[in-house]
Amino acid sequence: MWVETGREALVVPPQRAVWLPPGTSHSIHMMSDVDMRNLYLHERNVGHLSRRADVFEVNGLLRELITSIAGHEHTHARDQTYLDAAYRLTMLELAHAPRSSLRIALPDASDRRLEALCRAVIDNPSIALSFEQHAASVGASVRTLARLFTRELGVGFAEWRRQVQLAVALSGLAEGRPVSSIARELGFQPSSFSDMFRRELGAPPTAFDPGATLSVGAEGSQA
Repeated sequence: MWVETGREALVVPPQRAVWLPPGTSHSIHMMSDVDMRNLYLHERNVGHLSRRADVFEVNGLLRELITSIAGHEHTHARDQTYLDAAYRLTMLELAHAPRSSLRIALPDASDRRLEALCRAVIDNPSIALSFEQHAASVGASVRTLARLFTRELGVGFAEWRRQVQLAVALSGLAEGRPVSSIARELGFQPSSFSDMFRRELGAPPTAFDPGATLSVGAEGSQA
């Protein structure tokens, strides 16, 4: 999934849970077929979690807890004793779960040129177009856009586009598509794509298998 929360987007690969604090305005884009479970946590029980949207790695126990709670919440005969115990154990697991966030900074609407360029890259993230071509397409100089990227997004254009490409790659891997096909679609040779993927995410593309994505929200949020 691609979850936008204000001025950043979080990429949520398979076997991950996205945490949305209470009151977090967001939008969710399904980048592939997704089997999702929503779990709402009471605000008084989430003080140990970040006040910023985050992504957790989901181990086997946490996965079973979330799917089990979600299943019980939708049945008419709820076992409240079981649910209370399952929630407590879920909170303990979340407190120690490793974070796994691929965050992509997003521009605000103050400069339409930067916003247009970023949306163009998100819609077509291949390396076919150069920064100069993108700049010309939005009617800005390379120097101006380079300055805007650094000031508004905190990274250069090449690094930002690489983050978007990784997001698209993770979506393709979740669909079970071949690595070579994903690489060529993004403008890479398969070997150079695998090197980039391992360098950025610490594991080769083959380590990311298709699977279900789980989401965790808090009461009061719009999850």
